[in-house]
Amino acid sequence: MFNNLSEKLDKAFHVLKGHGKITEVNVAETLKEVRRALLDADVNFKTAKEFTKRVKEKALGQNVLTTLNPGQLMVKIVKDELTELMGGETVGLNLSGAPTVILMSGLQGSGKTTFSGKLANYLKNKKTKQVLLVGCDVYRPAAINQLQVVGDQIGVEVYAEVGNTNPVEIASNAVKHAKANGKNVVIIDTAGRLAVDEEMMNEISDIHKAINPQETLFVVDAMTGQDAVNTAKTFNDILNFDGVILTKLDGDTRGGAALSIKSVVNKPIKFIGTGEKMEAIDVFHPDRMADRILGMGDVVSLVERAQEQFDEEEARKIQKKIAKNQFGFDDFLKQIQQIKKMGNMKDLVGMIPGAGKAMKDIDIDDDAFKGIESIIYSMTPHERSNPASINSSRKKRIAKGSGSTIQEVNQLMKQFNQMSKMMKMMQGGGGRRMMQMMKGMR
Repeated sequence: MFNNLSEKLDKAFHVLKGHGKITEVNVAETLKEVRRALLDADVNFKTAKEFTKRVKEKALGQNVLTTLNPGQLMVKIVKDELTELMGGETVGLNLSGAPTVILMSGLQGSGKTTFSGKLANYLKNKKTKQVLLVGCDVYRPAAINQLQVVGDQIGVEVYAEVGNTNPVEIASNAVKHAKANGKNVVIIDTAGRLAVDEEMMNEISDIHKAINPQETLFVVDAMTGQDAVNTAKTFNDILNFDGVILTKLDGDTRGGAALSIKSVVNKPIKFIGTGEKMEAIDVFHPDRMADRILGMGDVVSLVERAQEQFDEEEARKIQKKIAKNQFGFDDFLKQIQQIKKMGNMKDLVGMIPGAGKAMKDIDIDDDAFKGIESIIYSMTPHERSNPASINSSRKKRIAKGSGSTIQEVNQLMKQFNQMSKMMKMMQGGGGRRMMQMMKGMR
């Protein structure tokens, strides 16, 4: 996420680092590189120019020329300005209304249907809402079927009227259906087009007028850069939407949309999509995103994800097993599953301060645990429950069954033993104390 931008900004700050006292020329040179980095990231030219102008004014106003550590002060000023550029504050959903109606808009291919499912899953699990998904894309082949597959996957009802080609009528009927069936959130997936056209804009405008949604969200593919911002402006002129959703931020995005969209349309980014899974949705926090762009990580979000997967009842069971030396590979597998639910590995590593930069050239596969899982699944139930029983002949069989080597099996056994010892040391409430400390970091 934003790797190229992060790298170029870091190079820009090197002009100042190591100088006890610098000149105005050094500041100008640094900001020239910052502006170039923003433009390379496909940030709007006017936005980039105004951004560097504000940074310069703040830098000179805070005596950056005489400070003992001008490089660090400049990073802080840029971080604060990046935060403001992306909205300043976190803006949540307006969940008023009975039911709350959320209208999804955007171009075809932006990930609108998938994100409708992610948002439904988020509201169902995080906000304990009764959600209804509505298929109003009557043009794209199999669009409603795709929404129904998503609905089945997350356990959310999908409202559709097969054969009805009037999306305004379908949306209106869906809201009535929600009221009659105790649904307190309705998410309407509308049709997209390959480009903005008058017919599409008139149709979504008619839907908007008919249902009067509490939230109108514009879904945009973050990888389209400045084109995304231009499209957002066109949609906003017609719909006056409430917020933006950036999808595919886990891809090779330059960051232009995230950095420009607020300043151009004056609407907040509310959510981001960070992967293919239904759980790959995050509330957009401008300050945390600024930290990540500048290579400072995002510890708070990492802690929040860990807390979401932390099961106190399961933790108590594991503590009892550790106390009795009964912690086995089946328990180890459960720990791996919890980590996998936190998100893709590259995204998680990027949240650790300094780790993203250190591992920028290393390809972190989402299937990083696949080899470990294969080895464990090649063990018998007895071996998984009794790791000490795994001798050299059993290791050979396990290696052969999992397509791995004896060395890889030995390495896993070593890692497992180290983890068991560490958990043994934490046994007796240490794990809960650690989670309490993590909560205090929020």
